[in-house]
Amino acid sequence: MELNAMMASQLQSLQSLVQMSVMNKSLSMSTEAAADMLKGMPEANAAPHPYKGQTIDLKA
Repeated sequence: MELNAMMASQLQSLQSLVQMSVMNKSLSMSTEAAADMLKGMPEANAAPHPYKGQTIDLKA
């Protein structure tokens, strides 16, 4: 009975390890894909302000 308990414990530990490994790999792939998407985005130009800079106050 003790052997079965040890084997069950080791199996549970192995399953947990494999699950964590798969999750880490998935996170790594998602991070890499997000970084590639950000690199592929076009550069955003600064939009001009809708009203500032269109008139000049020349009072002296």
